[in-house]
Amino acid sequence: MNVPGNKHIVGSLELCDLPELSITDLNVRVDTGATTSSLHVDNIDEFERDGESWVSFDIHPDIHQVSKIVRREIKVDAMRNVKSSTATREKRYVITTTIVMAQMQWPIQLTLTDRSEMNYLMLLGREAMQGRLVVDPEFEYLLTHNKTNS
Repeated sequence: MNVPGNKHIVGSLELCDLPELSITDLNVRVDTGATTSSLHVDNIDEFERDGESWVSFDIHPDIHQVSKIVRREIKVDAMRNVKSSTATREKRYVITTTIVMAQMQWPIQLTLTDRSEMNYLMLLGREAMQGRLVVDPEFEYLLTHNKTNS
């Protein structure tokens, strides 16, 4: 579905790929209440490469097979104080990576955090949606359905 300005309508849940992290078909919770997007990771280790700050971390790329763990590395853009859904403040690493949803792709910022208590490994916040997506919370997987029906 399209709306004026070439924005696409998404539901409260969608599928995305994070190709730079080799993650496909990740279920993402679309959340207009969150400013920044976040991704669940474990065992974050910071290191330096060519004078820049990098992190390595473990991730479960397949929510249906949580025993599968892969290690990824990516350059850190910043550290940010974020208020979590439980209203606690924490410092998080911020990375930039490409997101792919349906036929669209664009760079987004993600904070890395422990979302193990949450139902979804990734939260898509307002900054990542701005200018591209409009949310209709009545539905789920609108982009996925449109992709298969195109």
